[in-house]
Amino acid sequence: MKTNLRDGEPGKAALIVGAGDATGSAIARRFAREGYVACLARRSADQLQPLVDAIRTEGGEARGFAADARKEDQVAELIDTIESEVGPIEAFVFNIGANVPCGILDETPRKFFKIWEMACFAGFLSSQAAARRMAARQRGTILFTGATAALRGAANFAAFAMAKHGLRALAQSMARELGPMNIHVAHVVIDGAIDTAFIRDNFPDRYAERERDGILAPDHIADAYWYLHTQPRDAWTFELDLRPWIERW
Repeated sequence: MKTNLRDGEPGKAALIVGAGDATGSAIARRFAREGYVACLARRSADQLQPLVDAIRTEGGEARGFAADARKEDQVAELIDTIESEVGPIEAFVFNIGANVPCGILDETPRKFFKIWEMACFAGFLSSQAAARRMAARQRGTILFTGATAALRGAANFAAFAMAKHGLRALAQSMARELGPMNIHVAHVVIDGAIDTAFIRDNFPDRYAERERDGILAPDHIADAYWYLHTQPRDAWTFELDLRPWIERW
């Protein structure tokens, strides 16, 4: 039997693919507080160590894994390692962004493909691998981080919008197919600036809205993800929109 690395009890894993940013970190912390082993994945495991240490300091358990979610063999190895060394993946979160602006007249095929590969194709590979394990157990939660770009395109964001539209369509299809298997699939639209160092350093006027709850707090986003995971199955939500009260629709 797999065990929690700290207390010897059976482990249950929450896998966050794209755990390095403020949102992914907050989601990992939220699940760790509830007794899950937060399994953090990104291309460089070294970059995850501060978060792993922070979660352990807070009394939770976490492990960092190096994996490129665009590579089928690395995704398979990631899932196998977690299931064999930690425990069943009860919750899976795909949180890779790839929000890179570029005008359509200047966009290159290489960058366009890379954005789709990171923000959409990687979501397919990793969620499919997790879903196969969940389907065998007839339970689980799969959550995708979306954006306003999943609903409508904007100038200079054609590649990002295309990728996010694709990810949302993937989530819709998976929800319909996996729901009858007791697997809850949901898509979270995050519409607004998030309280991050990037916003603070590059958009100081926007960051100033933080004082009146005008930008999204990562911890509050994480609460929404936990809420989706714990919903009773007679009232599952597929899509949840999160935006500050001052954000324009």
